[in-house]
Amino acid sequence: MVHAALLNPFDKGLYHAINGLAGHSAFLDHLMIFFAKDALELYAILFVIAWFVLPKKDIQGRHALVMAGLSGVLALVINVVISHIWFRPRPFTVFQKGTFTELVPHSTDASFPSDHTSGSFGFAAGSWGKQQKWISYTFTILAIVVMFARVYVGVHYPTDVIGGMIVGIVASRIMWRFSKQIQPLSLLIIKMFRFGPKELSSRRNHQH
Repeated sequence: MVHAALLNPFDKGLYHAINGLAGHSAFLDHLMIFFAKDALELYAILFVIAWFVLPKKDIQGRHALVMAGLSGVLALVINVVISHIWFRPRPFTVFQKGTFTELVPHSTDASFPSDHTSGSFGFAAGSWGKQQKWISYTFTILAIVVMFARVYVGVHYPTDVIGGMIVGIVASRIMWRFSKQIQPLSLLIIKMFRFGPKELSSRRNHQH
């Protein structure tokens, strides 16, 4: 395993520029803390809302939601592999005290890539071109806010969140290659909630 911060002018400059905004506005600090800490839970809530708001017969829309969720999970798995190859120390363990503001307590695990950003962009990118625009736009805007928030609260370098974004997008592309194999799982979940065309329910009844 490689253990190195690999500091560079881009990370140093942009980290201090964004993190330097912290500590000046209580409202903005609390807002950024919320998005930095609770983004994945927020995606879960949005998933449930989208699932029930979509038209009852919209099978493909719900399948796209399942694929988006699995893309986020795959992104986190990829992160685990990367962090076992390259361990990058967190910025608050590298920079001198007093030169940054850490708004949330955090463990000293690997900084690269950002799990929150990877999961967020896996979820967002998994919906691109496959989902109703209001859903994919909401997921994407949230992912961008999460990127900013993780640097703002002081727990990631800019390249951590950029790397997380790339991992999330790649994970979604990989996952969609297995869409046909995963679709039976989506249909099973759809049947459990009695969504989809009536033919699905009647077919299920005939099988029993």
